[in-house]
This record gives sequence, C-alpha cells and structure tokens, in this order.
Amino acid sequence: MDPITNPYCPGAGSPPPELAGRDKVREQVRVAVERIRRGNPAKSCLMVGLRGVGKTVLLEKMRQDAEGARVLTLRAEAPESRSLPAILAPQLRIALLKLSRIESAKALAEKGLRALAGFARALKVKYGDIEVGLDFEPEPGLADNGELEGDLAAVFEEVGRAARDARTAAVLFLDELQYVEEKQLAALISALHRCSQLRLPITVVGAGLPQLRGRTGDAKSYAERLFDFPTIGPLSRDDAEAAIVKPARNEHVEFTSAAVDEIVSQTHGYPYFLQEWGKHSWDIAQQSPITETDVLAASRQAIAALDESFFRVRFDRLTPTEKTYLRAMAELGEGPHRSGDIAVKLGRSVTSLGPIRSSLISKGMIWSPTHGDTAFTVPLFDEFMKRIMPNWKRVRSDAE
Repeated sequence: MDPITNPYCPGAGSPPPELAGRDKVREQVRVAVERIRRGNPAKSCLMVGLRGVGKTVLLEKMRQDAEGARVLTLRAEAPESRSLPAILAPQLRIALLKLSRIESAKALAEKGLRALAGFARALKVKYGDIEVGLDFEPEPGLADNGELEGDLAAVFEEVGRAARDARTAAVLFLDELQYVEEKQLAALISALHRCSQLRLPITVVGAGLPQLRGRTGDAKSYAERLFDFPTIGPLSRDDAEAAIVKPARNEHVEFTSAAVDEIVSQTHGYPYFLQEWGKHSWDIAQQSPITETDVLAASRQAIAALDESFFRVRFDRLTPTEKTYLRAMAELGEGPHRSGDIAVKLGRSVTSLGPIRSSLISKGMIWSPTHGDTAFTVPLFDEFMKRIMPNWKRVRSDAE
C-alpha cells in the first residue's frame, strides 16, 4: 500500500480523517452557543475523558463550528506551569481588539481594554507570568483591585457587554483545565456565574481529565448548575468501524470484517489508538482488502510506536517511587483499584502512600472515580507498565 496516501494520522491533537461518534456533543455545544449569542440562558460545557479519546480534536472542531456561525472564539491550553490569568489575558485582548473594530461595540470594547490593562497591572505582582500588550491606560477602579475573582469577573463583564453590542458571543475554548489551580478555577467559575446572571454572551467550552468534574465542585459548590459535563469515552463498535473503514474507502481500499474486529479489540475503541492501528495496518498491507493477518502483524509496530511516544513521554516524567506505584496498580489490572489493594501490593500503609498518589493525580496520571478508588488516566497504561517494568518484583525488593 502506498504510504503517501495513508489517510490515518495519529498525533497529539491531529484531526482524524473521520470524526466519528461525536455528533451529539457537537450539537449540544452548538445549541448552547447559539442560545447564549441570542441572550438566552445556557450552561457552559466542560468535556471530561481519559487521554486518547480525542478531546483536543473535538474542542478544535467545536471552535470551527462556532466560527462558522460568526461567533467570536478564543483558544488556549492550560499547561501545568502557567497561571490562568497569564493564559486568559492575551486571548481576552485579542477578543476585545476584534470587537473594537465593530462600530456598535467600539466604545465598550475600548472600556474592556482599559479594564484588561488594570487587571494585568494589578495582578502582575501575584502572577508574574502575565504578559499582555496594553493598548489603553487603565481606568481607576475598573478590574484593578488585585483580587483575581472580582477582577476577572469585571473583565468578563466588559467582554460580554461588548459582544452583546456586536450581536455576537465570546466563547473561550480551554483545554487541559485539570491543571488550573483551585483558587484560579474558582475565579473562572465565579466570573462565568456573574455573566450568566447578567445574561451576557460569554461562555466557556473546556476539556480536561475526569478529575476536572470533581475539582470544579471543590472550587465552587454551584459549579454543577453552571456546567454540563459530557463524558468523552471510547467509540462504540459501529463508530470505531466508521473511523477505520471510511477513510480507507475514500482511497478505494477496504478492510475485511475480521480485520476491523481485530483493530477494535486491540484498541478498545479509543480514537487515538484507532489511528495508530489504521496507519500501521495500511503500511504493512500489500493490497486491498486489508486483512486480519495484516492487522496482527501491524499490532507489533503500533504497540512499539505507542510505547516510544504516547506512553513513554508520560512515563519519563515520573519519579522511581511513582513508577513503582503505577506498576503495582498495573499488577492489579486495568482498574479502578482500591487504594488499600495497591498498598497491599507494595507492602505499605495507605497513609504512607498518600503523597505519591497526590503527586500522580497532580501530574494527570491517575484519578479517583470514587472515594478511595484509583484509576489510570491513560488507556492501556497498565499493559505498558508491565512491558516497561517486567522485573517489578525485583525492583520492588531493591527499593525496600
């Protein structure tokens, strides 16, 4: 098969050739954005799911959908190392500059830029990573108290008022929100709540790991009434088949039913893994149709590729004790697992393992589906841990 025409594209945030199984949540967000644009109430949306389910791709597709409806969109990612004000300030400036070019919104947009200037100056001492161009001098008393929750709400209000006068909405598409520190997340929720009370057309469509749902509730008790939390999971059998078969068919190539069954079985329907298996099955096949034998041969290459990139990049960030903790989890299976069972595997007390568990949660490697339970955030990571640390019992003995 010609590798140049291979339609599959495994990669971080790379859009698949067929975005299967996500129409319902796209429509949910489309309706919410349009309601907000018209001044009607609607909840913001925070998508939650494991790594590899396509949240980032879906977030970008939703942003494109909104832009197609002439909505003002902003896009940002929340890495572990940056504050929320530093992430939001440049995007809010871009939004306000765009709104200032619309005559009906010009005055309010310029007021918003003055608010943003006061916001950045007042919070620069506390959040030293804020870097944003200042197009106007601050207006005394406007978003300049140096208190994030109130100041951010004031800036959001000005953006919302300008967007309303421009007959549009401002929608922030924010990825990796699980990394936002709790007080900063509380400020974001409070600002959205205030704008919702005022029926201002500004909202957030976000994405994060499963722990994001619980973290928003911890930050503000009313978060569950402000957000919808659609779970983005693996694809159904039919949607997984569509993700594999349709791109190949567009290139006049077919898969046998047995080949599709094997890919779905190996990948558990996770979109990123489907792309990896599709790519390697295509490259290894000699002709159409691609067979189960081709897929079985390609599986070795797909697993090796995942081990060296998707899995390894996360593994390399871990300390030796964190790796041992995850290896003990893997020994118990896919999960979730009780913290006490993991402690038994390690021959330690649950309380002594608390700091390691907390560190792994903060790094986005594990999460707690229910109190006392622990699960991997990366699908199939248990199998990887067994491959990368086959002599776990000996390593554990050495550590002891």
